[in-house]
Amino acid sequence: MAHEEIIAKLPYQHPFLFVDEILAVDENGISGSYTYKATRDFYKGHFKNNPVTPGVILTETMAQIGLVSFGIYLLSKSSNAESEIKIALTSSEIDFFKPVFPSEKVIVKSQKEYFRFNKLKCKVEMFNEIGELVCRGKIAGMMQE
Repeated sequence: MAHEEIIAKLPYQHPFLFVDEILAVDENGISGSYTYKATRDFYKGHFKNNPVTPGVILTETMAQIGLVSFGIYLLSKSSNAESEIKIALTSSEIDFFKPVFPSEKVIVKSQKEYFRFNKLKCKVEMFNEIGELVCRGKIAGMMQE
């Protein structure tokens, strides 16, 4: 499945799409990128005079790239279904190490822990443009075609 096809199958759209590009994907993992535009509404109040990307948005970005996009790829490999894929987040445990500021680009790398009975669990990491670890953890979800 082409990288653009994966993005097209995502169940999100602007302003809640946090995937610009899929960089690589195979049966063991996925990587992708996103740039947080400085005009995003969440920067207006988080924090006064010092905008920082909220942790929940960083987690969502990791889930959209590292779980949902990856799940779409894995399901496309295991079936010929062209129907809409539904994915629900079931758990996340993320540790944060560095802030992400407006206009910063991040790279998400996800590695499959397991995929069985339509449950996907991944180890995920997010890096800033200079390669520093921003956050990492585990994310899991259930998928349905």
